[in-house]
Amino acid sequence: MTAEHVTPKIHFERLAHFLELEAEAEKQESLRERTRLSPAEAEATGNSLIQLVIREEDAGLGGRFLVTFGKRNQTLPLPWTRLGVGSPVIVSEERGGVSGEENIWRGIVSRIRKDSIQVAFNQLIETESERPAFRIDRAIDEISRSRQRQALDAAKQATNSRLATLRDVLLGIHKPLFQKVEPIQICNSRLNPSQIQAIEFAMSAEDVAIVHGPPGTGKTTTLIELIQQLTRRGERVLAVASSNLAVDNLLERLIAAGENAIRLGHPARVTPELREHTLDLLVEHHPDIKIAQKLTREAHSLRKQASKFFRIKPDPNYRQSLREESKQMLNEAHQIEEQVVSSIVNGARIICATTTGLDPEFLRGNHFDWCVMDEASQSTEPAAWIPLQYAERLVLAGDHCQLPPTVISPEATRGGFNVSMMERILNFAPDGLSKLLTVQYRMHEDIMNFSSDIFYNGDLQADEAVRTALLVDLPHVTESPLTTSPIHFIDTAGASYDEEPEPEGESRMNPLEAELVVRKVTELIEHGVAPEDIAVISPYSAQVKLLRQKIHSSLVAGDGDMSKHGLEIDSV
Repeated sequence: MTAEHVTPKIHFERLAHFLELEAEAEKQESLRERTRLSPAEAEATGNSLIQLVIREEDAGLGGRFLVTFGKRNQTLPLPWTRLGVGSPVIVSEERGGVSGEENIWRGIVSRIRKDSIQVAFNQLIETESERPAFRIDRAIDEISRSRQRQALDAAKQATNSRLATLRDVLLGIHKPLFQKVEPIQICNSRLNPSQIQAIEFAMSAEDVAIVHGPPGTGKTTTLIELIQQLTRRGERVLAVASSNLAVDNLLERLIAAGENAIRLGHPARVTPELREHTLDLLVEHHPDIKIAQKLTREAHSLRKQASKFFRIKPDPNYRQSLREESKQMLNEAHQIEEQVVSSIVNGARIICATTTGLDPEFLRGNHFDWCVMDEASQSTEPAAWIPLQYAERLVLAGDHCQLPPTVISPEATRGGFNVSMMERILNFAPDGLSKLLTVQYRMHEDIMNFSSDIFYNGDLQADEAVRTALLVDLPHVTESPLTTSPIHFIDTAGASYDEEPEPEGESRMNPLEAELVVRKVTELIEHGVAPEDIAVISPYSAQVKLLRQKIHSSLVAGDGDMSKHGLEIDSV
């Protein structure tokens, strides 16, 4: 491994600087949308929803409050939005069409439907207005940023510790070590040789190993087997990824494989089917928590009693003694909760979380033999350092030949902030530090060949199940140029297919290209391809909105919600 010729101090100070640039860029973008854009323009960007009313209130998700919002006219659907389950948001009360700064609540989107959006709060929404209207804006995740800053600082200052050793290996100062491992007894008999080799290679790592998984090569399947092999050796695993969706995918697959894993993070960011495995709900259902809840209720009752009005003035010490007793009860309840959390986390062989969702309060004193990081090429480097504070060894899995981490600061991008830890290591590490998964199960070999030749040295091969698969092979699909060929390229250059700015907003659209897409989708459906087997993607949010309008009016007019037809239209 060749060193990058930078000291840890320089490396981490540079990352911290880029992190602040990114934070400032996000802050300015949010501020601009809330102040310079009109409410309608802000809503058109997809980062805001305006003129909402409360439709429903409920309790749940680890003691949080669930509030469902929709347009005052209940027949109106929500407009297109970038907000999704897990998005941190600011909810504010609108007065005269203007969002007030005094009534602001922070929450997490827990559900989104055609005509409503549900947000989970830690506190109740209380307003004195008779018919309040609300606005929802995407919020900056300050907790995530704070954890990244802390992780960079810890890695920079580490001395005579496992974190210090890992840091020096990951910066190319020391060579990574490997040990010989015995051939493994595979749990999943359907694994191919390249997957088995990647697992054995990862298990031989003393410091770090990389599993390079191009599209469709079964990267997650490989990681599940790896985690199973490690737990069978009695080792603890911290399984992380940059997105909630990827973590849920890992958790779902681990549970299906018979593993007992715990999910850290806000329950609203977890798919409903998996919420029973979240720490919050495991704690809530623990028998000892009933004692803590009883103590909390009694404590609040005592505090109310202490504030009560008496006709005859009580002993001066009476109120004070009630408050002291209440305080002691709350402390006792808090200690019980801490013990329950500690017991559950300490007893877990596998913990699943996003990289930025690792709460040091819950993990204090915990140590893991391995950190397995899925989607490692999608994470900015500061986030990747958070789990390394708790682990002995690291396995990075991903594909740096696909999209890099999302960075909105141009200056940070120019400095390389959009280069993930995985890509940075592969840029200076020898070939022996990674294993490529070579068999893909997703696409026809003609689709695969381009990326295989350009990005993967021609090493990919298509599994027989998909190697020659065509749409016409599906039941009820008839022959047409689109169904008998695996891939079509359509060159619109010089044909007046021009992009134009979105009338309201900052995205771009291409009306003629949208018309072409509608014709192609129509042709596919007319030849028997089911709508749920079709997806349409675009790099521009404005084009997505235009495509949804056109395809809806063309194909499902008068037939209700397009989503029930299963046809997906979204951004890249």
